[in-house]
Amino acid sequence: MSGVDHEKMLLSQEKQEKINEVRRLIGPLSEKASVYCSDSSISRYLRSKNWNVKKAAQMLQRSLKWREEYKPEEIRWEDVANGAETGKIYMANYCDRHGRTVLVMKPSLQKSTNDVEEQVKYFVYSIENAIFNLPSNQEEIVWLIDFQGYSMASISFKMSREITFILQEYYPERLGLAILYNAPRIFRPFYSMVKPLLDAKTYNRFKFGYSNDHNTKKMIEDLFDMDKLESAFGGNNDTGFDIVKYAERMKEQEKKVSSFWTLVKTPSLSVSQTHSASSSDSTSLDPDSDGSNTEN
Repeated sequence: MSGVDHEKMLLSQEKQEKINEVRRLIGPLSEKASVYCSDSSISRYLRSKNWNVKKAAQMLQRSLKWREEYKPEEIRWEDVANGAETGKIYMANYCDRHGRTVLVMKPSLQKSTNDVEEQVKYFVYSIENAIFNLPSNQEEIVWLIDFQGYSMASISFKMSREITFILQEYYPERLGLAILYNAPRIFRPFYSMVKPLLDAKTYNRFKFGYSNDHNTKKMIEDLFDMDKLESAFGGNNDTGFDIVKYAERMKEQEKKVSSFWTLVKTPSLSVSQTHSASSSDSTSLDPDSDGSNTEN
């Protein structure tokens, strides 16, 4: 074994030890939570916290509590159909060249900025389905944000704040890239307001792109099959969004989602009980603490 291979093996062992330590810290889990807490899932939480075990465990506990209460995997098309009809967010029927699911977003098609709860639910529904649609060797999704027709009326700081929080807190390391396509000047001040809400990793995954920019064109062509990509992003696909066909497609996917979670038995131990039911060797965690007193 070469020195490089030996170093990689040691690094892999160290990472696995940290994953195991997170499992020890969070304690016993319901069956549904156990399915969620795969090694790859725990690894995402660790990466988002720079492999700080205690911080990652606290973050994961908050996610599990949220998932138990919000039940994102149980949101169905009929729950969000009203908010989806304009095509403001939809899952593309293609992936990028890395196999990442693509979510297309069109802020100008937002009907109203008042019902934040409805909008958040549809956002969560879209994220959950995009993740479910990923191949086994891929963890990230891509956002394509089309600013055609964007105006001040499209702006909702409250909505942006909610989405940013949910993305970073409950779906860490899921966003691989977000392309803000043809964002107008009026968006810049708003983006400056949102920027402080983004951690450094998330911020670096947002890229501005313009139809008249050579570098943008090259980036798009390197990432996507241009015959499948919508014309709004410089592609050759002029089909457009069809709510009827999209609804049928999402209902078909929901059957797969339902079948998957049906295999997981109804939990006999709720996530909120896991802290008190933890084994005696589990370290007590305060999910609201910043975990800064640990050396891991």
